[in-house]
Amino acid sequence: MAGRNGRTVRDLRRGNRTAVLQRLYFDGPLSRFELGPATGLSSGSISNVVAELIADGLVEEAGSVDSDGGRPRILLRVAPSSGHMIGVDVGETRVRIGLFDLTLTELARAERPLTPARYEVEGIVGHVRDGIAEVLSDAGTGPDRLLGVGIGVPGIVEHTPGPGAVVHGQTIGWDAVPLEQLLRARSPLPDSVPYFIDNGARTLGQAEMWFGGGRGARNALVVLFGSGVGACLVTPEVEHGRAVEWGHLTVRVRGRRCRCGALGCLEAYAGAESLLARWHEKGGSVPEGADEETALAAMLAGAYPPEGRPADPVALAVLEETAEYVGAGLSDLINLFQPERILIGGWAGLQLGARFLPAVRRYAASYALRHPAQKVTVDLGRLGPDAVTVGAAILPLADFFARGGRRAEPASQAPGPWLTAPSEQVPH
Repeated sequence: MAGRNGRTVRDLRRGNRTAVLQRLYFDGPLSRFELGPATGLSSGSISNVVAELIADGLVEEAGSVDSDGGRPRILLRVAPSSGHMIGVDVGETRVRIGLFDLTLTELARAERPLTPARYEVEGIVGHVRDGIAEVLSDAGTGPDRLLGVGIGVPGIVEHTPGPGAVVHGQTIGWDAVPLEQLLRARSPLPDSVPYFIDNGARTLGQAEMWFGGGRGARNALVVLFGSGVGACLVTPEVEHGRAVEWGHLTVRVRGRRCRCGALGCLEAYAGAESLLARWHEKGGSVPEGADEETALAAMLAGAYPPEGRPADPVALAVLEETAEYVGAGLSDLINLFQPERILIGGWAGLQLGARFLPAVRRYAASYALRHPAQKVTVDLGRLGPDAVTVGAAILPLADFFARGGRRAEPASQAPGPWLTAPSEQVPH
């Protein structure tokens, strides 16, 4: 039966379970007494919900604390072994697959390096399928414990009936690739396990907002630097996060040709692939046969050598020019969205790191409007190179919590509601 606001008793029970699970996850262990004011639920509702969650195996006791003049209060926490998630990062140099328990402790990992023909669709699908089977085998667990598989990919992801998630990855040659349908064919998983496929920048943003530098921010942008460039926007109006094709803003009319085919995109100047190409064009010594990560590390070593050795002036000049393009690109985001925080992640962003950051901040401030520029901080992400994989694993976890700890129906899934961390604590 629905109430005046259209919510049924089932909706209310699901919302109460979600509130308790979320508080225990981010702020636990907590006692039943503490859960009341933390969730706004009555003591009777807390008792009923906790009893249900314990019966379902989702919540367990975690010791006790003394109370004022009464019996010790039992502490509760989310049971780590009550469910597993797989996170997949379809990256630019490798496919990384991780198996996690409910508290996002990594249980097993598999990696598949990518060859020069790295985005050949069947090859990527094979890497993901084989990696899923490998991590389940290594951890000695079955697919029946999986809440779902989250996958971060380059490009725009469209969720449609029938084929499920379809990827439009113009820069990698993917034109309406029915990725979910391809993965389910000959999959090691039963049809009951849902896939949650989304843009890699969004999964990076999800991880940073839950566990990294985005915690507590209402307006944030998380940008991803790899071979290409992307971003994830989080605002009160877009609280679930939205991938933004920031790398394809035009920063120079009739400029360099981008991987997408257009001229003058930010990615044509700031992505690792184009940055290395510009270094090579200007006489830089790119190591023969090296992959992008190794080549970028060599460029940075030349620009910032150990004390007593001369710097490579070409590398320094290209990096300074790149910092200006990145700063100008960030100024567009600052003017458009007025974020509190901008976080820079991705393997290339982390390699460029702290030495690159002061110049980026300086240029961003010089190109942006003064008022929003004074309110934003620009920093590196805190979660390292595994952030996209962790964020991908969070997609089925967030959906599980939003359902009150119920598993998703055996059908194609769009990424579910993005549950914002309610405090500055990390889960225990």
